[in-house]
Amino acid sequence: MKDLPAPTSGHCPVLMKEAVGFLRCRPGGRYVDATVGGGGYAEAILQASAPDGLLLGVDWDQEAVDRVRRRLAPYGRRAIIERASFDALGDLLAWHGWPAVDGIVADLGVSSDQLDDPRRGLSFLEEGPLDMRLDQRQSVTAAQLVNTLPEDDLASLIRDLGEERFARRIAAAVAARRRERPFETTTDLAQVVAAVVPQSADTRRIHPATRTFLALRLAVNRELEVLERFLDSVLGLLKPGGRLVVVTFHSLEDRLVKRAFQRWAQSCRCPAHIPVCRCEGRPLARLLTRKPIRPGDEETARNPRARSAKLRAMEKLS
Repeated sequence: MKDLPAPTSGHCPVLMKEAVGFLRCRPGGRYVDATVGGGGYAEAILQASAPDGLLLGVDWDQEAVDRVRRRLAPYGRRAIIERASFDALGDLLAWHGWPAVDGIVADLGVSSDQLDDPRRGLSFLEEGPLDMRLDQRQSVTAAQLVNTLPEDDLASLIRDLGEERFARRIAAAVAARRRERPFETTTDLAQVVAAVVPQSADTRRIHPATRTFLALRLAVNRELEVLERFLDSVLGLLKPGGRLVVVTFHSLEDRLVKRAFQRWAQSCRCPAHIPVCRCEGRPLARLLTRKPIRPGDEETARNPRARSAKLRAMEKLS
């Protein structure tokens, strides 16, 4: 496979006006973009919190970090951009001497810059190495999973993370093909998957390999585990009155966020088997979105990748 050129930036932030609006940015505030990506949310936060609001932007992709540092250079010391996974946000805030912040936004989607770069192996639309790592320091690639996982384990992965009902059929086809030669490219895998997924209204709407690629990406990057650790710690990183905005792009992510928000908003969070309340009987947060906010027709027409986005927001109580 020939060398692939680096892409130009083309990321379009989803629900940006709504996300920044919920953060209620103000001068002098401290804010975090926990998945800084292309820097769209980050720049909007800096503008909304001018002249002296501070922003910490975090991403585990070195290329994204370098790109956003260039983009936000005009904001000088108001913008701090670090390479890290967002589940390590507590340590990062402590390092910078920020005990708590006024707002955090986390857009859990993969950026267009990453999707459109064939070298990353995230898309089946162009040939690229079967990689899928968002942090290039990680050792496990999608090719390793596809070529080495036992067939039953591969089927479980595709079923559980991709919510793919033809997971067993796909895993069998992958196992049969890899006995002849290992998978190396995105298009190679996509063709094998597409050949065994039955034609339906669903496959006419999305590519038959969409869910398989999603499952592999989630597994390679341990995205759900990272999200769970982030949700376990994020409430303690907000000041009273501080706000958290999360944008998700598939049901497994949204389910985790929804359950965490509901748990924080309950007056009692004790386990069901405990007969007497031990959690002081007061909610920790107030829901700002009873139902998730979805992109409108105008935004999805402008950015088709936004169609599956859901935004949820909450405010920490004192």
